[in-house]
Amino acid sequence: MKTIKLLSILFIGLTVFTACSDDDNPILINEEEVITTVEVTLTNDADTTDQVILTSTDLDGDGPNDPVVTIQGTLTAGVMYNGMVKFLNETEDPAEDITEEVAAEADEHQVFYQVGNLGTVTYSDEDANGNPIGLAFVYNAAATAGTGTITVTLRHEPVKDAAGVSNGDITNAGGSTDASVSFDVTLTE
Repeated sequence: MKTIKLLSILFIGLTVFTACSDDDNPILINEEEVITTVEVTLTNDADTTDQVILTSTDLDGDGPNDPVVTIQGTLTAGVMYNGMVKFLNETEDPAEDITEEVAAEADEHQVFYQVGNLGTVTYSDEDANGNPIGLAFVYNAAATAGTGTITVTLRHEPVKDAAGVSNGDITNAGGSTDASVSFDVTLTE
């Protein structure tokens, strides 16, 4: 009888120890944040009272409603603008500022600006490795008046050392798109 009890205890103990393994530990996954709003503020370098604010808000994500796009102010040809971009989740109350997470994980993010014939963009900020982030930038408006599209794209885990990426070329960036919005703008004389 003693032998049966001893074998039973040994068997139960062995079962408990082999049932617990490192494979049972949960893996923490960094879920992508919800981004409903992208806001770009462009401030005239020579006249800080002259600001242009580009905003795209899409509260239903992939839902049936189109994003609400607004442009406050007028872009002037030949002007240098200091730019800042902000990413928000406005499904939260108060709105969650996703820009803070992008800054905290700067080595895993980069904002790309496609401005076509409307001028050029130069990065003003960088991550700990000396690679661009794009939360702060300089936009040099083209010298002549015209119309076009400015597209702002936030990439998660881009290949920052790929050809052209550090200069803002999204072609070889890879990674996944966290947000992408387009603004139809006019440069005036």
